[in-house]
Amino acid sequence: MSAEDSLESRLKARALELGFERAGIARLGPSEHVAFFRAWLAAGYHGEMGYLARADAVERRLDPVAAQPSLRSALVVSHDYFPGDEAGAEGDPARGVVARYARGRDYHRVIKGRLMVLLRWLEAEVGHALPAARASVDTGPVLERELARRAGLGWFGRNAMLIDPRRGSWFFLGTLLLELEMEPDPPFLEDRCGSCRACIDACPTGALLGRDAAGAPIVDARRCISYLTIELRGPIPRDLRPLIGNRVFGCDICQEVCPWNADKFVRITREPSYLARVEASRPGSATIPGTHALRLLDLLAMDEAAWDEFSRGSAIRRAKRAGFLRNVTVAIGNWGAPEAVPVLVRALSDPEPRVRGHAAWALGRIETADARAALEARAAVEEDEDVREEIEGAIDQC
Repeated sequence: MSAEDSLESRLKARALELGFERAGIARLGPSEHVAFFRAWLAAGYHGEMGYLARADAVERRLDPVAAQPSLRSALVVSHDYFPGDEAGAEGDPARGVVARYARGRDYHRVIKGRLMVLLRWLEAEVGHALPAARASVDTGPVLERELARRAGLGWFGRNAMLIDPRRGSWFFLGTLLLELEMEPDPPFLEDRCGSCRACIDACPTGALLGRDAAGAPIVDARRCISYLTIELRGPIPRDLRPLIGNRVFGCDICQEVCPWNADKFVRITREPSYLARVEASRPGSATIPGTHALRLLDLLAMDEAAWDEFSRGSAIRRAKRAGFLRNVTVAIGNWGAPEAVPVLVRALSDPEPRVRGHAAWALGRIETADARAALEARAAVEEDEDVREEIEGAIDQC
C-alpha cells in the first residue's frame, strides 16, 4: 500500500474534506512537560481554575494512556476562525470588545460535531467500533497543544499559543484519541519566536512571564484578561480593572501583535458560523446586541431574558450574566463618561452582588455629583458586605 493510500493519509484527507485546515497524528504517551505542569500548578498560576488541579484530571492530562490503556494515537485538527479585518471597537471606549473566537457560534459545537462524523467514518474504514475513542475540544483533560506540536502542527509561542508557521495562531484545536496504532507525523521541534517578545511587551496586565529554563512559556492566568473576564467568578482585582480597558470577554492582544499573524500568514476563516453575529430585533422584545463593537450601555441594560437570547449558542455564555455584566461595568468605568451614570445607577440595584459592586466602582471612576449621590443612597440600603466595601471605596474616590 502506498503512503497516499494508507489509513493515516485517508483519515487526514477526510478531516480536510470536513473543513479542517490541518490534520496530524501523534503517538500517545506521557507528557514531556510533567515537571513544568506540576510546578505551574504549585505556583498557583491557574488561579480559581480548580478543575485543572484535580488529581484525577492532572493524571489524565499528563498521561491519557494511563487512564485509558487501550488508547494509542491522537488525530489533531485545526480550524481557522480569523474573521478578517472588521471595523474594530478597540479604539472606541464606549464599545466593548469580545475576543474574535467568541463572536460567532460556539466552536465546541462546530468542531465536536465534525470530529464525531470523522470518528464514524473511521469506524467504517476499519470495520469495527472504537468504543474507547473520544473527541475533545478543550473541555476534557487533554493537553491539546502538546499533542498538536507532536503531530507537527506548530510550536509554542511565548504567549503559550500554538503557532503554525503557515497560518499563525488564529485557529482552534480538536483531538480524536484513538485505540489504533497509527504512524505519527514528525513533531515540530523548532522554536521560531527567536528573540521576539512583542506579546510579552504588549500584555497590559503582565500575564506573560517569558520562558523557563527548558523553554516552556509561562502564563500567570491570574493576571490574564481572558481569565479575568471568563474564568474568574468573583470580583476582578481592583488594581487590574483599569488595565482591562474595554475588553468584556476574552482578549486577543498577544495574538494581534504577533508577527506570525501578519497578513501574509493569517487566513480568513472559511467557516461562516465563526463570523460575528449582527444586532437583531425580536418581536415583542428588546434589540439583541451583536457580538462585535458592542455598545456598553446596551449590554448593561440586558435583563435575564435578553442575556439568555444574546448568549444562546455562543461561547460568551460561559461567563454567565453576572460575570459578563461585571466585565461591562469595568469597561464603562474605564470609559468614564457621565452619560453612563443613569445605567450604572440602575445596575446598583441588580440582583447580582458582583454587578452591583463593580457598578459602584465604575461610578466612583466617573466622579460626578449624580454618581456620588447614587452611591450614598445605595450605601444606606445595601446589605452585602463586599458590595458595601466597593461602594465605600467608590464614595472615597468621588
